[in-house]
Amino acid sequence: MSEVVYQLYTAVNVIYVKMEVKIDTKEKFTVVTPVTPALSANIAAKLAETCSEFLQKEVRNIVLNLEPITEIEPEAAKTLAMLQQSFYENSASFVLCNLKEPIEAAFEQEELLDFMNITPTESEAWDIVQMEEIERELMDGDDIEFEKPE
Repeated sequence: MSEVVYQLYTAVNVIYVKMEVKIDTKEKFTVVTPVTPALSANIAAKLAETCSEFLQKEVRNIVLNLEPITEIEPEAAKTLAMLQQSFYENSASFVLCNLKEPIEAAFEQEELLDFMNITPTESEAWDIVQMEEIERELMDGDDIEFEKPE
């Protein structure tokens, strides 16, 4: 297991936004944890870009730990919802965990809460990733053709 802190920069009207994230790679998923307490639309876009890069790696599943986040812009919540959809379209899991009440309320206000894969803890997020991995393996097995006995 390795833990790395990355600094993400994005240009917005020639002003650079800095965001640090911790990245911890496990066997079947990577935990990405923003370090800053606010998640703006610009930072969420950069975070989405970083997470999407994992779709090209061997460990493709992401658990986004939002425990440090105390405020989120509506556009940032929408970006995370679209990111989750992108992961599922690419046969990978994307789970949010450790949301504080104001963050959960922001997802609810944008009518995204019911569509998001959210767990109270990182441990439960790991359970979701494992279940989805098994489900994908079973679904891939549906393509097997059996010969009819004579």
